[in-house]
Amino acid sequence: MQFKNTHLLMLCVTAFFAMAGSAILAPVLPEMVNPLKTTSHEIGLLISVYTISTAIFTLVIGHFIDRVNRKSILVPCLVIYGLMGLVSYFVSDLQSLLVLRFIQGIGVAGMMSLAMLVIGDVYNGHESVHAMSRVSMAIAIGTVSAPLIGGGLAILGWNYPFLFYAFSLPFAFLVLLFLPETRVKRENDTHKGILNVFPVLRDLRILYTVFLSFAIFFLLFSVVIYMPFMLKAVFDYTAKQAGLVLAFQGLAVILMASRVKILTTRYSMIRVIAIGFALVGLAILSISFANSIVVVLLLMLLFGAGYGLAQTTIDAQIIHISPSESRGGVLSIHNTMKYTGQSLSPILLGIVLLHFGINTVFMISGILGLLIALTTYLMKNMFEKIGDVHVKNTKPSLTYSVSPEPLDDM
Repeated sequence: MQFKNTHLLMLCVTAFFAMAGSAILAPVLPEMVNPLKTTSHEIGLLISVYTISTAIFTLVIGHFIDRVNRKSILVPCLVIYGLMGLVSYFVSDLQSLLVLRFIQGIGVAGMMSLAMLVIGDVYNGHESVHAMSRVSMAIAIGTVSAPLIGGGLAILGWNYPFLFYAFSLPFAFLVLLFLPETRVKRENDTHKGILNVFPVLRDLRILYTVFLSFAIFFLLFSVVIYMPFMLKAVFDYTAKQAGLVLAFQGLAVILMASRVKILTTRYSMIRVIAIGFALVGLAILSISFANSIVVVLLLMLLFGAGYGLAQTTIDAQIIHISPSESRGGVLSIHNTMKYTGQSLSPILLGIVLLHFGINTVFMISGILGLLIALTTYLMKNMFEKIGDVHVKNTKPSLTYSVSPEPLDDM
């Protein structure tokens, strides 16, 4: 059976839902403080609890992910995601919402890993880079539209954004019916689950790429979480207006993610990642000095361009350098670090905000981004001597139950 572009679209929608899980609430957080009778510092827990749960259960799912069919994990995850979001609409106290968000995180845990794993099952070489760029564009569209949807629904009421999650319920039914199963069944499989992954992490390239996954999402959420608070304090912006500003960076992500395949054929992946982090760090650092909304919007475009380059290439790189027999476990740890970054960002930077103010939050995040860019560039020889040679010369070595339909170069 041929794996069609419509099936890739399903993976993109899955990634969209996974990304929107946090982004849709980000511009609404300031509006939730009074109805939930809490503080601006505590309201960030709605993001942290969700991402901590996702990080934990991504590892749990990673223990089984290489030994079971893909859809047997993906479909229940989509159902949990949608059902918990729907129930959250009817809840009006912070404690109950935190419990529901924790359970919802279990659903998200399998969604991003499964989307990436299926791409690893089906595509090879730069075709997998191209496929990952499509998933990254879906994530970017989520980055653009989710804050707008959340801010728009918040006009009706602070809890209306939770209704968005329910759309994953009918989508789960479509996945069950139409998405092909891509798992390769191996004879004499002695896979020991997540334990098989730890020896693989001795490869410094894999370990550092996993760290980069943590770092890019830590920096992303330093903007997603704290930009609305800065906009409200400096420009007196509402949740809807903050959503529009956050959406700006997504436009640049979409543009840059679509060019990643071309860039990685001309330059090494690690160099593209380093450039991405440099743009991200420069943009965040400059936000702390911005006193005009026009400047803020331009910096959001710069941030989006850097994030689009870095995040897409990091995901493509981890697929290429991880061994096929333990790829699912590696991707689970890789995605766990994404959600760990999302979780620690509001926790650590919330402490900075409490004691030093919003400008210091952006200064610290920006400097961190620039330091990571420099470190990544200095490590380029290690990746270029081994990693990119592998990418350029990769050819299909297994016969899958599905074969990929050729991707166009949109």
